[in-house]
Amino acid sequence: MNSHVLIESFAEFARSKNIDRPTMMSILEDVFRTMIRKKYTTDENFDVILNVDKGDLEIWRNREIVDDDSEDIWDFDKIPLSEAQKIEPDFEIGESVAEEVKLEDFGRRAVLMARQTLIQRVKDLERDHLYQTYKDQVGEIIAGEVYQVWSREALILDKDENELVLPKSEQIPKDRYRKGDTVRAVVHRVEILNGTPKIILSRAAPAFLERLFEQEVPEIYDGLITIKNIVREPGERAKVAVESYDDRIDPVGACVGMKGSRIHAVVRELENENIDVINYTNNLELYIQRALSPAKIGSMKINEQTGRVSVFLKPDQVSLAIGRGGANIKLASRLVGMEIDVFREAGDYEEDIALDEFRDEIDAWVLDELKKIGLDTGRAVLAVSKEDLVRRTELEEESVEEVFRVIRQEFEDEEESETPSADAAQ
Repeated sequence: MNSHVLIESFAEFARSKNIDRPTMMSILEDVFRTMIRKKYTTDENFDVILNVDKGDLEIWRNREIVDDDSEDIWDFDKIPLSEAQKIEPDFEIGESVAEEVKLEDFGRRAVLMARQTLIQRVKDLERDHLYQTYKDQVGEIIAGEVYQVWSREALILDKDENELVLPKSEQIPKDRYRKGDTVRAVVHRVEILNGTPKIILSRAAPAFLERLFEQEVPEIYDGLITIKNIVREPGERAKVAVESYDDRIDPVGACVGMKGSRIHAVVRELENENIDVINYTNNLELYIQRALSPAKIGSMKINEQTGRVSVFLKPDQVSLAIGRGGANIKLASRLVGMEIDVFREAGDYEEDIALDEFRDEIDAWVLDELKKIGLDTGRAVLAVSKEDLVRRTELEEESVEEVFRVIRQEFEDEEESETPSADAAQ
């Protein structure tokens, strides 16, 4: 392989990777100087002249002519007179000799290794550029095309055909992708795996929802409204606390838009995720009331030392406060940074049964665990999902199933006892 073919093939490869000309020249010279050092120990007295456009390469070895009997005859930048005169008979002691070294002089193996080194250097440069580019974009939204879908992740290509990863855990549960689909996601994090950058995207992170609001609500983008906190159950429900720096702007109204025009665009992107936008306040009690929306709170007791809040509601508001599968109270707790326990106010439904009535069939410590999270009646317990009870208490799944069985059986027995028998009816 001659120098022309080597440089041309490298230049074409480098241009395909969007490597600029100065960087290309620097890589080429560095690789050739490495070849020189391996063969001649040093490259200090060598000139490397490159013309990338024409594919030309010239390597010149510069040495000073000394007498054959001189003490410094073996110095890297010296050449004996007798050897110099083989190049040009008219040379004399003290003159400089510029001798051209051909690429072929390094040997075929060294040239092939140089080619591999050039390609590797470009790939390393490309990886470093990819890492730096996406490291600066963490938290920003990008769009890409689905290239391949696996059970655990989807492979996304950006506009430059860089490979990005959207793990299943960072997708919205309702997301379904096919090759060629366009996907919007936030750059979640950038990792180095075996020397290769791995760009991980997310549609489940709160930052994705935040960027969507910035795109749809000009007041947020301009800094007139700030998002104080976002909590999400991706694809199900989210709560967003916003605050306005201008008293003339209603932050909630601005985020929702006329007839919901702004928030509807966000909801569609998030596969119909239910989004509650609330007005942030430093008044903790008011903030908790807003966080538990749409439930109406009767009263509450805040214990800042334990980080717990006892909230008292009318019976018909308990299920609203807890939400489907406990989602509403879970998100409200995360939004305000305190554990919220829900209790019913006096005057429960007549058909409800206080938990203390189950002491003969359910262990006292189990009942105490349920009371700790605000569940003090049978129907209050049945309104919460099994998964949420396991998460919020010290109870095992089997214990929760047994509690559900006992309470349901008690309600069924009561209904049967209240229904007149056929004989009584006659």
